[in-house]
Amino acid sequence: MLCPRCGTNQSDEMKFCKVCGANLEAVRLALMNPEAAKKSDWGDTWLTEMFRSGQAAELRKIEMERQMGITPEVKRYNEIKAGVITTSVGVGLMIFLAIFMEGVIASGVSESAVAILSHLWIVGVIPFVVGVALIVNGMVVSKKMVEIQQREMKRGKEIEGEAGGPKSLRPADTNEFIPGGFSVTEGTTRHLAAEEKQRQ
Repeated sequence: MLCPRCGTNQSDEMKFCKVCGANLEAVRLALMNPEAAKKSDWGDTWLTEMFRSGQAAELRKIEMERQMGITPEVKRYNEIKAGVITTSVGVGLMIFLAIFMEGVIASGVSESAVAILSHLWIVGVIPFVVGVALIVNGMVVSKKMVEIQQREMKRGKEIEGEAGGPKSLRPADTNEFIPGGFSVTEGTTRHLAAEEKQRQ
């Protein structure tokens, strides 16, 4: 069965389209009995939204971000900013735990607890490493994604003409007169006459 919304071929057992999430059961019902389809319109319910594929949801998310002006470049900077903040939190947590645990140890604890408390500052390494990973991802991986999107946008602008429409051939000028020969074969034997004159 062809999905009426996106045109992809789906098996007859599928209730929802794997690509766009359209309700194929309702389409079958509408084809068999148009009156019954009016009674059960599943196209606008939360159930349809729940069964939409991840790809369709991702495309909607990208389109919404584009409309709000959130470009991949902005997301890249936000990712780097989040990495710097997370790294700073990790360093601050390590320093805080090191100083705080020194005070706890100095107040007097058992020897077995000293070994654990003196190394508790390592907990701050987790947000530090996460922050470094975000920074590296923003600087390297996301930069490549931005470059890919800019290339795609540039290619799209090249396809579109300066007037905003797609490039196309100019319309034919029907007033233009292009004189042509009377025949395709006219003048093809002219060289024979020149050879005849040379012989004489």
